[in-house]
Formats: sequence, structure tokens, C-alpha cells
Amino acid sequence: MTKRPIEVITSVERRRRWSREEKEGLVAACLEPDAVISEVARAAGIHVSQLFRWRKELCRLDEPKAPVATTLVPVIVSEAVPAGQSIPSEPSASPSRRKRSDVTIEVSPR
Repeated sequence: MTKRPIEVITSVERRRRWSREEKEGLVAACLEPDAVISEVARAAGIHVSQLFRWRKELCRLDEPKAPVATTLVPVIVSEAVPAGQSIPSEPSASPSRRKRSDVTIEVSPR
């Protein structure tokens, strides 16, 4: 077994405080080519998850997110159709770019 030195925090303050510049420096080191995030974290004396959290916080885009567009699709309700047969669809006025797919929902009486 190899012995490793440990750091003992003897001050009243138990948590280390990292300035924004220090965080940015560590995150920048992670973004370097051939950088290994676990090695950067180990060298700084922090856990890898902390470095991932800082990276997420500092690399977050401040642009407002665009609202998600919802699209309604037509539904054809018909009587029971034997398995393997498809329901004939009416030709639409404009050709659809998406492939049509059928969804069969079986409802059992209670």
C-alpha cells in the first residue's frame, strides 16, 4: 500500500471558498485538448463532480430558450381492424415529408 499525504483543515471554516477566477481557471484547464478532468480535479483537491458542476454553471448559455412548438396530428377513430391490416387514409392536399405510422390502441370493456 502506498501512503498519500492528506490535508487536515484546522480552521473554523470547514468549506473552502473558490473565487470565480479560480473556478474559471480550473474549467478552462478541463477544456484544453488532451485534458483529463479527473486529473485536473485531483490536482486542485476537489471531487470530479464539483468540477462538472462548475463547468455546467460557467458554460451555461444566458440566451433565453425558445418555446417548444407543439404540433397536433389528426387521429382517425374507427371500428376494430384485424391485425396486419391498415386503415385507409384520405390523400392529403399537400404531400407530407414524414412517413405515416399507425398506432393501434385496444380498449377492453370493463
